Amino acid sequence: MEYRLLAETGTADPVESGNTTPEMISAAVAKPTADLLARTGESLIGSPVLPWIMKVDYLLEVILNSLVTIAPSSVAMARLTDVNLSGGGVGFVSSHECAVGDRLSVKMILPPFTPIHTVAQVIRSTPDSQRQGWVLATEFLEISANDQEHLIRHILHTQADRLRARRNHPG
Repeated sequence: MEYRLLAETGTADPVESGNTTPEMISAAVAKPTADLLARTGESLIGSPVLPWIMKVDYLLEVILNSLVTIAPSSVAMARLTDVNLSGGGVGFVSSHECAVGDRLSVKMILPPFTPIHTVAQVIRSTPDSQRQGWVLATEFLEISANDQEHLIRHILHTQADRLRARRNHPG
């Protein structure tokens, strides 16, 4: 997830900036493959496609690391962030304090590769003592019908996966 604070003029100011690290690149490249393996289970593990997916991941990671070395500002990686999604908003932990009422331009990528772009408003901002940041709760102000449909489908799919996992592994 990536978010920017929207100024009164409508411009989006970066909330968190920093250099892209090899760890960030590795995590961003590995996440979609890990999600795919988790969803497909045993069917992909024995597949002849898996070695090719792993090779593509490796090459992508090499290319991105090379670009960062050559021109550090050329690769901006969004940090992988755990979020609490609903059809009406998103909650997450931020290292930057936001005030209630602040508007954010939010970009998320849902597995496997579904981009969601929205404008959200902060409705709650509380200190997070565990992570030394701020727990933000937002509500979507502007989201396309198509993006909202993708979001709701993702939520329903995730809930169904969790219910199946509980049934298969009680306790």
